[in-house]
This record gives sequence, structure tokens and C-alpha cells, in this order.
Amino acid sequence: MREAVSIRLDKAQGGRVSMPAKEFSVYMSGVGGQGLVLLSNVIGAACAYAGVRALTGEQHGLSQRSGSINVHMRIGEDIRSPLIPIGGADAILALEALEALRYVEYLKSGGVVLMNTRIQHPIIETAAHMKDKTAKYMSVDDVKKRLSQVTDKIAAVDALAIAKSAGNPLTENVVMLGALATLEDFPVPEDALRQSIADNVPKKAVDMNLRAFELGREAAHDFLCNLVKCKM
Repeated sequence: MREAVSIRLDKAQGGRVSMPAKEFSVYMSGVGGQGLVLLSNVIGAACAYAGVRALTGEQHGLSQRSGSINVHMRIGEDIRSPLIPIGGADAILALEALEALRYVEYLKSGGVVLMNTRIQHPIIETAAHMKDKTAKYMSVDDVKKRLSQVTDKIAAVDALAIAKSAGNPLTENVVMLGALATLEDFPVPEDALRQSIADNVPKKAVDMNLRAFELGREAAHDFLCNLVKCKM
């Protein structure tokens, strides 16, 4: 199932006046249970708070059974379709490493891959390993090697370790958002993202999620900002 949502506040709606924003498309992927839809909602609401126009398209599939899930997020005043064309994404944000490789055709030339180092091996790969004990699972290094055929801007993030240090391993998605927010070309204000996090996660988990966001931002300077321009 794919759905399109347009998010925009203007003066007539009692919100902030929409401000021109540089067009930015990010293709987000992961597997069910990683909080990708929540991540999409947080970014969308932050765009609304900041008066920035955004369109999203979501595909859930068998996500509730650890299946693949992906979200098209397009930001900019002139955007008319929620779907990112092949080769049109400025960045891929993958909550699971194999999902970065699965959808790499959406990345534009010179685009950024921001991927979690976590790998959740699909059943078909596990089945092959059961038949042949000498078979090897695909590793993060294998994924990076294949991605390098498309771009040299590959940032691998141990989001689980960072999330644990924030106090909750379930905040991996927000760690990744913190890293994404450091990109100079990402046109959503960090204050709006923080407010959206506070409004969209469970109240008891607000502090841990905000901590995860900050730790993701800080860590980005080690693995991302040496590849692309980041915000100060």
C-alpha cells in the first residue's frame, strides 16, 4: 500500500508562513519494527512547524513481519509528486544495512548513503546457510563494497550502540535522524525536529529520544562530516 501526504502550514491556517526551502529528497528504508514510519512522521511534522512543504509516500508491505519498508520524503516548494524518481534521491537513510543496498538505484550520482550497521538477515539467506554451513552471511563490509560502486559518500553508523548510550536501544531511528540533520543540504531546522520529537514520541521517552538525537548529531562529525558538508 502506498499513500501520499502533503504537509504544509500557511498563515491562513494559523501556522507559520511557508518559507522557500531548497529541494531535498531522502529515501528512507528499514524493516518492520524499527520505527521508520515514526521517523517519517517526525520529519513531516517538523516541516509543518517550520513552514516547509513536504510530500511523503510510504510502502509498508509485510513490515509488521520484519519485512522491508520504505518511505519517500521530498522537501521543497516546487515538489509535485511524493515519489522520488530512480536516481533522484539526495540521500538514502537506511535503518538496516541491507536495505540501503536494496534501494540504491534511487540514489543520485554523488548522493549520500547514511546507513545503520545493524543487519537483520532475511529468511531466504538464513535458509541457504542452513543448507550449506560453509555459506557466509553478507556483512556490513560487503554492503559498503557494493555501495561504493555507486557512491563514495557512505557513512556507516553503529546506531544501536549510540541508542543504548542514550538510554534506550529503540531510539536507533532518532540517532539516524540526528545524523541526517547535520547535513548542510537538509532543509529542516533542528529546533523544529526537536519539537517534533517531543510531540510524537511517548511522553515517558521524550528525554531519551532527544538525547539520542543529540548523540546522533555529535557522532555524525566522526563518520559523515568528513564526506560531505555539515552544519556548524
